[in-house]
Amino acid sequence: MNRITRVVLILLFILSISNADAQCVMCKAVAEDSASGGGIGRGLNSGIIYLMGIPYMLFAVLYFVFFRKKAIFKG
Repeated sequence: MNRITRVVLILLFILSISNADAQCVMCKAVAEDSASGGGIGRGLNSGIIYLMGIPYMLFAVLYFVFFRKKAIFKG
C-alpha cells in the first residue's frame, strides 16, 4: 500500500467515526426521555439485546458444527 492510499483510508475512518457518534447521541436522548415512563426504554434495551445475541448464537452454532464434523472425521 502506498502512502496516498493509507492517508485516504485514515481520512475515511475519521469521517465515518463522526457519523457513528451521532447515532449514539440519538439513542441516548430517546432513553433519557423515556426514563420516567419506561416503556420505550425497555423496548430499546430489548432490541439491543436481541441484536447483540443473534450473532453470538450463530457463531456458537457454527463453532459447534465445525468441531463436531472435525471430531467425526478424526475418529
